[in-house]
Order: sequence, then C-alpha cells, then structure tokens
Amino acid sequence: MNPNIGWRFALHSHNKGDRLSRYLWIALGSAVGGMLRYWMGGAIGQRWGATFPWGTLCVNVLGCTFIGFFAALTAPDGRLLVSTTARQFVMVGLCGGFTTFSSFSLETLNLARDGEWARALLNVLSSAGLCLIGVWLGHVVGKEV
Repeated sequence: MNPNIGWRFALHSHNKGDRLSRYLWIALGSAVGGMLRYWMGGAIGQRWGATFPWGTLCVNVLGCTFIGFFAALTAPDGRLLVSTTARQFVMVGLCGGFTTFSSFSLETLNLARDGEWARALLNVLSSAGLCLIGVWLGHVVGKEV
C-alpha cells in the first residue's frame, strides 16, 4: 500500500477540525525542521568553511536517511504504529522543513555563475547520489529495527 495515498485523503478530510489540526502539526514540524536546518548548516559551515555548501549537503543527506528510516519503520507493515498526523508531522513537516532543495539549487546556481563548474557539478552529483543512498539506507535500517 502506498502511504502517500492515505496522506492525500487525510489532508482532504471532511472534518475541518481534523484537517486544521493536521495543518498546524505540519506547520510546527516545518518550523522545528527549519530551525534545525539553520543551526546545523551554520555549525557545519563554521567547521568546514563556506567554499562549498557542505552544510546543505549534510542536511539533505541526513534528512533523506531519516525520512527513509521513518517511512519504513512506520509503514503499514512497519514495526511502529503511529497516527497519520504523526507521520505527516515528521515526514511532511519536520523533514520538509529540514531538507533544503531550494537552498541546494540556489547554491549550485551561484557556484555555476561564479565559474565554479566543477564544484557545481560535484554538488549536484554528490547531493543526488548521497541522498538516494541515504534514503535507501534509512529504509533498510527502518525495516530491520
């Protein structure tokens, strides 16, 4: 069963109170995820420097690994039963606010505009490759827990 199908129906619930509650939980998760992203990106940037967007790369890989783990762990056949609202809080809100595809895109564009074509390509390839590995690894671990 595709868990995204359940989300679609849950977000369009006929009960306006339930729907509003879910949106508020997602908003809270997004706020927490955004604050974590800001803190972690800054900490990594200070540690490793700002000549390459290491903070964004690390945030995206960690976020992809975690969403793969959580999705597998809380899937209908997973080991942890959580509510639809809890899954939305974590996967749509927290992970959505934490990961940074728009930042990744802007940083890659800036590298390319600055003539740093090799770094721009490295950012695209490492982000895509490592994030796919992260989501797969998280999923595998989540299924085994």
